Amino acid sequence: MYKIEFAPLQGYTDAIYRTVHNKVFGGINCYYSPFIRLEKGKVRQKDIKDIFPGNNENINLVPQIIVNSKEEFLKLTESVSNLGYKRIDINMGCPFPLQTKKGRGAALLQKAKHLEDIVESINSINDIDFSIKMRLGMNSAEETKEALEIINIAKLHHLTIHPRIARQQYKGEIDYKTFDYIYQNCLHPIIYNGDILSQEDIYNIINNYPNIEGIMIGRGLLAKPYLAMEFNNNIRLSVSERLSMIMKLHDAIYDYYSSVMQGEHQLLLTMKTFWEYLNEEIGKKPYKAIKKSANIKKYELAIRLVGSY
Repeated sequence: MYKIEFAPLQGYTDAIYRTVHNKVFGGINCYYSPFIRLEKGKVRQKDIKDIFPGNNENINLVPQIIVNSKEEFLKLTESVSNLGYKRIDINMGCPFPLQTKKGRGAALLQKAKHLEDIVESINSINDIDFSIKMRLGMNSAEETKEALEIINIAKLHHLTIHPRIARQQYKGEIDYKTFDYIYQNCLHPIIYNGDILSQEDIYNIINNYPNIEGIMIGRGLLAKPYLAMEFNNNIRLSVSERLSMIMKLHDAIYDYYSSVMQGEHQLLLTMKTFWEYLNEEIGKKPYKAIKKSANIKKYELAIRLVGSY
């Protein structure tokens, strides 16, 4: 059975989302945390709170770190392992300038010496399983070949590949030719990531690459939270079943944030974010009403439209 993993998305897949999604839908082999990073030389406490075991009960969570050097790698690994985690994912795929300008994410693939130092550190740590999530390169897919030679030496649980370069971000064509090269030459189990929006997309990948370990899905699961459950159970939910489960997910998250957030404005902005990938699922009229709601009362009226059109 192929693994279905939930990719991390900053601002969306936090601890409460992961926990409730697992209860309502399930079907996920493991959830990844949005990347944990250093700020002014220190681990962000917000990131540590998000992965704290007590906030992630009954889910298989893999914390993800983003680094630019051996020093950052060791500091973040220590902080995460101190919470009891035995698996850590390393982000070498983030395409956003705020991180790549600091040599992190996909930019690390351009720095062979730093990459070699991190691989050496991975191989020196025996009580943690590491994985890497990477792009094909920062500016060119040619960067893949040199990076893969180094990564092949690492002791890795698996390698996750998003077959775009960082410059593309999430646009443009998937580079299947370079993914084919990695598929044929990588010495680690491979997880595929990128543009998985339906069951058909999942089957296309596993049919073309039968030896992959699994599929990592991010935006596709935010748009269709039921996607992994449907695939694993080989079923198709009705529209009413889908919307009912989406509302269960929403209501639990709304109740949580209502209890912990101070101020209506913050709550409203947070809950509007919940719907950003769900516009096609819920329809234009409810989505437009939700986005236009100026206060919580109007928001609560707007969400009643979900499933009623």
